[in-house]
Amino acid sequence: QVQLVESGGGLVQPGGSLRLSCAASGSIATIYRMSWYRQAPGKQRELVAGVTISGSTNYADSVKGRFTISRDNAKNTVYLQMNSLKPEDTAVYYCNADVKPTGGNSYYNYWGQGTQVTVSS
Repeated sequence: QVQLVESGGGLVQPGGSLRLSCAASGSIATIYRMSWYRQAPGKQRELVAGVTISGSTNYADSVKGRFTISRDNAKNTVYLQMNSLKPEDTAVYYCNADVKPTGGNSYYNYWGQGTQVTVSS
């Protein structure tokens, strides 16, 4: 079984910064891609940023230049540095990963439980 545990959410003023972390644990052989999604009240869940095992990244247009995704493969951890936060960034942020379990041949998709980010003065 694989678990993703997020941390780092909270309340921040507009223009402020937060750093989210997501640690994967369990019987893990390889994590191909780790991503952050977010879901605001009344809206669909959307991709914020993703990073592959080789370090290739992609971002939603709305966060380009403000957010940076990175990962530590040795720790099976992904980070999201969020700068210049705006009220419209308020959402529950979810970690997502494509994981090949130890001894397995296929990748499976896992979600974390989510962490609340609120940007408000």
